[in-house]
Amino acid sequence: MISETALLESAALRSSVLERTDVLDRVKALSLLPDGMHVTTAMVATYFEVAAEAIRQLAKRHRAELAANGMIVLRGADLRHFERDNMSLSLGSYPQARRSLTAYSRRAVLNIAMLLRDSPVARQVRTYLLDIEHLARTQPVESPAPASVELDARIDQRITHILGKTVVPMFNALIETSGEHRRELIELREDIENVERKLCWHHARLAALEGDTLVDEVRSKLKAMTWRAFEHHVADLLRRDGCLDVVVRQARTDRGIDITGRTADGRTVAVQCKNRSGRWTVPSADMQKFAGAARAIDQVDIALFVATCNFSHESEAIAKLSGVVTVNREELEAWSAGVRLKALR
Repeated sequence: MISETALLESAALRSSVLERTDVLDRVKALSLLPDGMHVTTAMVATYFEVAAEAIRQLAKRHRAELAANGMIVLRGADLRHFERDNMSLSLGSYPQARRSLTAYSRRAVLNIAMLLRDSPVARQVRTYLLDIEHLARTQPVESPAPASVELDARIDQRITHILGKTVVPMFNALIETSGEHRRELIELREDIENVERKLCWHHARLAALEGDTLVDEVRSKLKAMTWRAFEHHVADLLRRDGCLDVVVRQARTDRGIDITGRTADGRTVAVQCKNRSGRWTVPSADMQKFAGAARAIDQVDIALFVATCNFSHESEAIAKLSGVVTVNREELEAWSAGVRLKALR
């Protein structure tokens, strides 16, 4: 069993349990900014019932680790965009312009709980975290026969295919033509999509029992793709999620749009694909070009920018202003693993 001392001293152990951010809410409610994703230094200090300076000093000592888990320091245009979108009492009021602002994701807040030694709240979070991890490691897991695992996986995939190719498109058509029962049909469609997502995760669990990690498999396949293969991969994902007339366009005539199509309910779709690796991020110039082509020229209903990396703060801001839906590396991996893209529902 992992001890609290080991957790405080080992970055590797902390990294291994950072997905369990739900333990924060088990101890007390963590108030988030209006974007639903971040908190400020003052909000983190309030949660852990310590002085804000204690959080600042901790963030300074462990900057690299916290930055890898969602801590960001905003300045200039990024800061102005962030404050404009999150203007509230939680940001406080200042007589002069703020030069920078440090914002933390839930993952970064959990990271702080594993570093903050003198906070009773942080100790309680660590206690919950260690208890849950101990249960997960010691709970017996049934090991079905390989043939049974393979059969269950085939059944899951078949049901998921039927739901995605038949049932959900049927609901889309009914919703498009319905009147008074539109709300009920939308709720039923969401229930079906929830079942579909659960089957995808069940399939991932079965793969793990066989010794395969689905996310690692997806990640390695994406990494090995050429830019053209990646475009065709995204086109296949669109078709899998019920899109029709999906076309991968020629590079010389794409005007920043790599793929076009339409959803089952008739909405037009345009996609830009960027196959990049490492620390590369999508710059604002690429986002501006795509947003202009998708909105001003083609005037499509759904504009998707899909990348094997993350987006810069500037490109995210442009996407939000222009209505472009961004699909970053993590979201792409989930989409590739079987989870339907929310924008296409």
